[in-house]
Parts: sequence; structure tokens; C-alpha cells
Amino acid sequence: MKSLIRYISCIVIGLTLGLSLTLFGKSHSQEYSFRTHYPLLLEVMDSIQTYYVDPISEDELMRAAIEGVFNKLDSYSGLLDKQDFQNMRDSNNGEYFGFGIEIAIEDDKITIITPFAHSPAAQAGIKPGDQIISLNKQAVTSDKLNTLLGEMKQHSKDKKAIEIMLTRASTQKTYSVTLKPSTIKITSVKAQLLDNKIGYIRLYNFQENSTQEIVTHLFNWQAISLNGIILDLRNNPGGLLDQAVSIADVFLDKGRIVSTQGRYFDANSDYYASSKSMHKSVPLLVIINKGSASASEVLAAALQDNQRAKLLGQTSYGKGTVQSLIPTLIEGHAIKLTIANYTTPKGKNINKKGIEPDIKIALDNNEVDQQISMVTKSDLKQDKLVSTAIAWINNQK
Repeated sequence: MKSLIRYISCIVIGLTLGLSLTLFGKSHSQEYSFRTHYPLLLEVMDSIQTYYVDPISEDELMRAAIEGVFNKLDSYSGLLDKQDFQNMRDSNNGEYFGFGIEIAIEDDKITIITPFAHSPAAQAGIKPGDQIISLNKQAVTSDKLNTLLGEMKQHSKDKKAIEIMLTRASTQKTYSVTLKPSTIKITSVKAQLLDNKIGYIRLYNFQENSTQEIVTHLFNWQAISLNGIILDLRNNPGGLLDQAVSIADVFLDKGRIVSTQGRYFDANSDYYASSKSMHKSVPLLVIINKGSASASEVLAAALQDNQRAKLLGQTSYGKGTVQSLIPTLIEGHAIKLTIANYTTPKGKNINKKGIEPDIKIALDNNEVDQQISMVTKSDLKQDKLVSTAIAWINNQK
């Protein structure tokens, strides 16, 4: 199924902070009929309520059963209550309340994908790849991810601080931070014109207005004969799939952008670029690192595979799955479920592998710690990857 994508007028098909689609399955469009073919589960719950040494409510048992179901799935799937769902909607509109970290399982470890820019986690010095080893002085393991997330969410709702102990991936040293939840204003795009007519765009995440903001900056630069464009996707955890696709289409005038494959019919799609693009003759360089995940990888791979841009930096995170939001019968709740894998235009599955940059730049531990979180001229002058990107563009001339 081909999908023709335009710059700004596009169908919103995602809500979550990872790659996402929103599905309304047939089972939710028809009147719900109670299922009666789970007698064993009902018998177990009834026996526990009747004979277990300590009293436990049916609600507690049901929540434990649901948690057990999701423990069987990947770390990107789970049940969202009203507050979680609202937080997700707010984040897509540029606001988020919490601690500001994206977490997943990697190599059987609870791993930070990336801290959100300007969040409590980022301000505390948490870096992509760091591994959580304890929460509030209690050791945590990968099989207890949902328990960890539940405790963090509860502390956020109660506006209570958490203490996290982590291992720094680059040095294997442990450190501890105390995070207080706060309202985070999530900036999606910042841009500026550098010396020698080089346009620099920092894309922090993929929100509902990200494509519009990038198009606005590119339009303002049309009167300038740009020597190059730098698109910085470092520590960008992802966001709305439609925005990744439409931003890719801004720079592409042909070719496949991404393909998705799943068991559900509507989870199988091919997305292709339209015939229009902006600044198509201007050299384009995309910066990625370990914190570039999900929708960032869709965008980077689309530009790389279609030979529109070179990638510079380090290997990306490697999240090649698509999540869906499925509404439940309980108003305001939703199931976030992995429903598909995606492949790059050349058919590569990057899940747990990441995308290899064309120009790989090794950074020492101090340089990794100094990677920028804000777009300012003083920061950019001291940024090794941006300086390398500028030199590469200048050499193209």
C-alpha cells in the first residue's frame, strides 16, 4: 500500500513517544461480549481470594494478571491509565510531567534510551546507555521492568522524588541521582544559520508540529544560497511516525521512506516520498548517536538509503518496532502494543542493531559527557561532531 506524503498536510497516525500508530480494532468497534472461556484464571483468582493467608482484592489480582501478560511481551508494550495517556498526549504537544527518561531493555539490562532535553534526568547528568541497577535503594532487574515503571509513575503522580543508582555504560562506574518530577517544556526544533551559510537544525523529538517548524526554517533560508544543512538527531528518542515520514519527504523527491510489517492488516504499509522537496541540491549531513532511536532512525535511514544525506557520529540505538495505541472499554485508558516491525528503504531491519553512520566519529568519555543539549553558538563552537560536520560540508565545495 503506497502512501503519498506531503510536507505539512498529513494524516496523524501516531500518539506515543516511540514509533506509533493508533488502531481501532474490530473488537472495539462492535458491542463487547464477555468472554467465558478462561475458567482456569477465574478459578485461580477465586481460590486465592478464598484461601490465601492474607486478604487480597479482586482488583489487585486482576492488575497482577495484566502485569503478568505484559511481562511476557516486549518492554515497549503496556497498559496506560488515564494519567499515562494524558501525559503522552501532552508530550506530543510539547509538555511532559515526570522525570524525563525513556527506558527499555537492552542486553537484559534496564537501559536509558535517552533523557529528554532540559528534564530532571538530563540535568542530573544521566546519559543514553546508562543502566539502572536500583530504584529507591531496591535492586531492579529486567524481568521487573513493569514494576519499576509502575513505581516511577506513582512517585511522579504523587510528586515525590526518586533515588536511582545507575552504571555509566562507557566507564562501568556506578553513580546515584535523586530526581524530582517536574513539568518539562519539550522543545521540538531549534535552528540557526552558522558561518559560511550552513543551516543547523536540532530536532529534539517528533511532535505534532515538528514538520511545520522545520519547513518554516527551511523556507526562511530559501533566499540564501546555502552551502549545506546539518540535521542533528542526537539523543532524540523518537515520537510520532507521521512526523518522521513527512520530514523525510521534505528532503526527498522520490523513493521509499519506510516499510512496516505486522500480523494486523493495517500494520503493513509502504511510505513513499512525493515529488516535491526543499533545498534538494544542498549537501545534507545528519548527526546521530546512541540516543538516536525510533522515529529518529526512520528519518536517518530514509535519508541515508536514498543517498540524500550522509550520517555522521555513532551507531544509533536500534529500535525497529512500531507501537499502537488501542483504546480500552475503560474510558481514558489505552493499551500500548507492539504491532509491527519496520525496515529501511533498502529492506534492513535495524532492531537491536542500530544504523551505522557513513562517517564514524569516536568520542572519549569526556566528549560524550559534553555533547550539547541546547542550541547556542558557544556550544556549537566546542562541539566536536558539529565542527566535523561543518568541515565536511566546507570540503564539498
